[in-house]
Amino acid sequence: MENRIKLKVLGLTYSQVKKGAYALVLAEEAGPRRIPVVIGVSEAQSIAISLEGIIPPRPITHDLFVSFAHGFGIRLREVCIYKFENGVFSSEMLFDDGMREIRIDARTSDAIAIALRTRSDIYVMQEIIEEAGFVYEEQSETEPEPERDNAQKSLSICSRKELQERLEKAIAQEAYEEAARIQNELNKRASNNL
Repeated sequence: MENRIKLKVLGLTYSQVKKGAYALVLAEEAGPRRIPVVIGVSEAQSIAISLEGIIPPRPITHDLFVSFAHGFGIRLREVCIYKFENGVFSSEMLFDDGMREIRIDARTSDAIAIALRTRSDIYVMQEIIEEAGFVYEEQSETEPEPERDNAQKSLSICSRKELQERLEKAIAQEAYEEAARIQNELNKRASNNL
């Protein structure tokens, strides 16, 4: 399909539109446009786990789905966001088993969570990105979010050992947002050789 645009997952942020929700930010792979998709807390946790490479002690629903599909020789080839209506995105997932292909309708948050785990391509129809997308422009220095800034400061003063212990505790308690923040700090230190 020529009227599709390949996307990548940029990350998650608190939703400015809906209280208690998150915005999954998708971006054109070769362009400046972004699409914010409002998703629930559990879907945000699942996506954050995948983005941060965290392996929970027990498989969560999206992990179970991927294991089940792989167990039966079914692979996800791609996800396509094909409709945007009344502020809601609709997606379909294209699966194949080597002999046939099948398209399944899915919530965009679930489709993205599974696509991240299978490293499958994500697309959006051209008209949707034109309607719901925006061009991201760099802004000058802004004040960091106080709550998040304080959380990062408290992580920055912890030793690696303390961070690792906090990470294990957060995963055991299924506090995946906190686990993602801790993992991010560990990754930052590893890349800076601290």
